[in-house]
Amino acid sequence: MNPYDYTGYASQFNLRLKKENTDWQHYTVDFPAAFPTRYKENHTVRGEYFQPRGTTKTPLVIMLHGVGDHSVAPCKFLARNLAKQGIASLVLYLVVHSSRMPKMIRKAITRLEADEWFEMYQTSVIEVRQVVDWAYQNTGIDEGRIAVFGISFGGFISSIAMGVDERIRAGIFFVSGGNSGKIAQKARAGALRRNYRSSEAEYIEAQDTYARYLTEVVESGFENVVPPVSNFLIDPMTFAHRLQQRPLLMINAKWDVFIPREATEDFWRRCGQPEIVWLTAGHSSIWFRYPIIKRRINDFLWSTFGM
Repeated sequence: MNPYDYTGYASQFNLRLKKENTDWQHYTVDFPAAFPTRYKENHTVRGEYFQPRGTTKTPLVIMLHGVGDHSVAPCKFLARNLAKQGIASLVLYLVVHSSRMPKMIRKAITRLEADEWFEMYQTSVIEVRQVVDWAYQNTGIDEGRIAVFGISFGGFISSIAMGVDERIRAGIFFVSGGNSGKIAQKARAGALRRNYRSSEAEYIEAQDTYARYLTEVVESGFENVVPPVSNFLIDPMTFAHRLQQRPLLMINAKWDVFIPREATEDFWRRCGQPEIVWLTAGHSSIWFRYPIIKRRINDFLWSTFGM
């Protein structure tokens, strides 16, 4: 079972020039979703593309924000910075962005049912893969140098997309992690505690079940193992072992109330212990450390892409 397979086709990507300067051209983007959800708001995918000037066969970073809109602006800041250095970026608006989120989902985002979360993950990962399809058709992009950058929910989507699509060569996971059961149980954020925490006995049993499933997945491949719980297929940990041979950078907050440190470290270990940076900040306040973040990302991409 692979919920992230889809009928590959040449999506109609519509790019419209929004702004330009001596360093880059900024386009709005839209294209039809290959796996639309039950909500019509999700049927059209939107984003923004920053194309460097004066370059050929540029690397591409696909940028994925967190729940809501507040982390979109930092993506754009980073995209403009990268464009000045000859790296293109596409900021993808996921189904958790206000422009694509139905009103009923927006009101219930902290207490959605498992099938609703599954659908959101499924279409989001497939949309990332559609961007990769487009990049492979774009003669101005070097298909051998495609990376993802994901924030929080976008980090979960990024790691799953890398796990199912080997065309994505590198990943940056920002205030993210894995082991969703542990995140729900150990997070200090009130909404997660109220809506997703289990009894201690249920939690221990679920963790044991997940550990056995992960062992089977490593041995046989996730496509060949029936998950005891469908949500195991939207947990980044399920795909972490497939990322071990690719360059990764993790940037996390020491005081994160949404992503417990132990859940991040579980994911980090299964990824093969890549470079990880812990900043003295919270889940959202981490952006006050923007100069450090920008430098770390620049260094990682320069090294990875041989800039």
